[in-house]
Amino acid sequence: MKVLPFVVPKPEKGGLIYQVDKVDVFYDKLHQHEEIQLSFIVEGEGTLIVGDTINNYTTGDVLVIGSNLPHVFKSDSESYMQSHMLTLFFTEQSFGRLFFNLEELNEVQSFFDRSKYGFKLNSNLEELRALFLQLKKTSKINRFIILLQLLNRMVESDYTSLSSFVYDKKYSNIEGDRMRNVFEFTFNYYANDITLNEISKVANMTKTAFCKYFKKRTNKTYIQFLNEFRIEKAVNLLKEKSDYSIAEIAFMSGFRNISNFNRIFKRIKDKTPSRIK
Repeated sequence: MKVLPFVVPKPEKGGLIYQVDKVDVFYDKLHQHEEIQLSFIVEGEGTLIVGDTINNYTTGDVLVIGSNLPHVFKSDSESYMQSHMLTLFFTEQSFGRLFFNLEELNEVQSFFDRSKYGFKLNSNLEELRALFLQLKKTSKINRFIILLQLLNRMVESDYTSLSSFVYDKKYSNIEGDRMRNVFEFTFNYYANDITLNEISKVANMTKTAFCKYFKKRTNKTYIQFLNEFRIEKAVNLLKEKSDYSIAEIAFMSGFRNISNFNRIFKRIKDKTPSRIK
């Protein structure tokens, strides 16, 4: 089953969707869907943007992305690993409008609150991964039981939110196309000099209109977003390219001034590049 932009196709009577992605790169278009997404990264690494926040993902991660929360997995094109992910999709109404309001399920209510911003699990990971691995060779009713087990363990686990801001309206298809174009251009050309005039043309808007539009939907300016993306790329390069100087890493990440790079790096990561290297 292919995840199309903003829509997850599903069987007419199916409430729970199980999906296996085993590809060179994950679906890399900004998208959102009504379904809550529970995913286990069996293999792969790259950048994950959720809402307003840039994260990294790697092999072994267990992630939750909430309903209608814009996100995109950008697989690392230089990685030798294949991209392999196991996912369950469902909504709060998948099993009946009042199912998750049953008294027996009170304990999982905090899961839905956390899912609004997306979150990454930090504990009970071996048990959670084992549950995901059972999904492939089991019946539909057992997948439903496994979902309840996953929810139960997730509310008992430590977690890190994946986003800090959620735009309170669902993206239209036109808005989705516009934001995807902006994100894809950023992914492809972050190492170059990107001006507001240039990115505004990508969005087919005036510079003033684009700046207001982007800030309203992400709670940050485009330049803030661009710098955060560049810094995440710099962190990866600092870890992977030990024979490169910090100045070379800065240039490869899109910064043309080492002082500016150091200042922005310290502000975003609360440490200097040398601490990473």
